Amino acid sequence: MNQCLPVNAKVSKAKKVLDEARETHNRELDLVDKGLVSFEELPGLFNMSNITRLTLSHNKITLINPGIANLLNLEILNLSNNQLTELPVSLSSMPKLRILNVSINKLDNLPRGFGAFPVLEVLDLSYNNLSEQVLPGNFFGMETLRALYLGDNDFEYIPKELGQLKNLQILGLRDNDLMELPREIGELMRLRELHIQNNRLQVLPPEVAQLDLLSNKSVMKMEENPWVNPIAEQYLLGISHVIEYLKTETYKIIYNRHMQGGRGGPPPPKADKSKKASRIRA
Repeated sequence: MNQCLPVNAKVSKAKKVLDEARETHNRELDLVDKGLVSFEELPGLFNMSNITRLTLSHNKITLINPGIANLLNLEILNLSNNQLTELPVSLSSMPKLRILNVSINKLDNLPRGFGAFPVLEVLDLSYNNLSEQVLPGNFFGMETLRALYLGDNDFEYIPKELGQLKNLQILGLRDNDLMELPREIGELMRLRELHIQNNRLQVLPPEVAQLDLLSNKSVMKMEENPWVNPIAEQYLLGISHVIEYLKTETYKIIYNRHMQGGRGGPPPPKADKSKKASRIRA
């Protein structure tokens, strides 16, 4: 009978959270699952320049108002699990933003200059519809980045500029359509976690063996790929065996032959992502 009431109640709750934050000078706003569709339902939000954390996950927001850049002290912005189809150019000008989570949305492009974030450390773009074609030219210019999550997208290749992310410690590339990794991945000397499971990878660049992926705190996930037989055999013995094998002259010959076109048939098929939630338009 009162089916609209819960949504209205949620929106009024959102306003209540804003009012309370103003009164108490709370610097962290939690607006999770408030039924929000638009920033218009949050009057005065962009005047709250003292805010350091803004959580808007599990709503139905489709667009981020460019005015969000007025939140000059914002350090953490979580907009995961919404209906976002694009991001504003102004986002990357935010001077203190360290963590940006826009995972589980419907993004199929990124704004120009997106890599201009001055202090961004964690960027989560997983579970969208992004590919190498839509990465802006300066995407890999985020030198402060420590964690980059690109899983569950449509990447077939990662540009060689990946090697510029010298401070990167975690790289999430699982569940894409990747057919190869750039040799420049070996330049990420601080990398401790590499997630490449469930792609179309058949070989790894020998440079992966230069990375510290075998220590106690390191993680390397590489299952569900159509590896060439020598890698598949080593993988059955463990990741350490794979890493050691990548260092051999025998493997370098196999890798070079593969990359020069002797891939032994057509590339592995893409996964069917037509029913993926991020593809469904409201």
